[in-house]
Amino acid sequence: MFNHNQKIKINYFYFFLIAIFLSGCVGSSSIGVFGSGVSVAIDPRTLGTQIDDSIMQKSISTRLALIDKKYILSVSTKVLDGRIYLSGKVNEPEEKLKITKIAWETDGARSVKNNIRIKGNFSFKNSAKDVLITTQLRAAFILNKEISAANFNLDTINQKIYIFGIAKDKNEVDEIMKESKQIAYVKDVIPSIILVSELSRQKN
Repeated sequence: MFNHNQKIKINYFYFFLIAIFLSGCVGSSSIGVFGSGVSVAIDPRTLGTQIDDSIMQKSISTRLALIDKKYILSVSTKVLDGRIYLSGKVNEPEEKLKITKIAWETDGARSVKNNIRIKGNFSFKNSAKDVLITTQLRAAFILNKEISAANFNLDTINQKIYIFGIAKDKNEVDEIMKESKQIAYVKDVIPSIILVSELSRQKN
């Protein structure tokens, strides 16, 4: 039989083990679902949504790996309720465009937030022009009642505009291209725009 002091030590030991176990469970849940730094003990998504998101995430990762294995490490993908979040770094703008298309073409995609950065060194002069172009075009989108500005991400790299997003119809695409080509210093406009009618899952 254990004496009183031994029983206290054993009880503390069991308490310590339980605390570690519970901490590990909560930590893995919050990091695995929402990313580090967010404290969420219970995933609010339904089981069906979690499964759909997991399938979508694996599908995107697999397709990227088939294109180039370097994307396994350089590009991170997160899917929450059909919303796709991309982050990481690539060497060329065309790579970002390609990855964005893959995300939009994923069955069940509701939106794509692309935070992928382009590597490379740009001169201050070019960077200033790029910022000016993006700012002017974003303002033009907001002022144009035919364009839902919030549905589009804009990137300007070396005076080339890259437009990512979803348009309600062909008329909106035409308006986007018209506004883009009116901006000073623009060398090229490269759109990656999907129509609502082309989405695999549409909002009811």
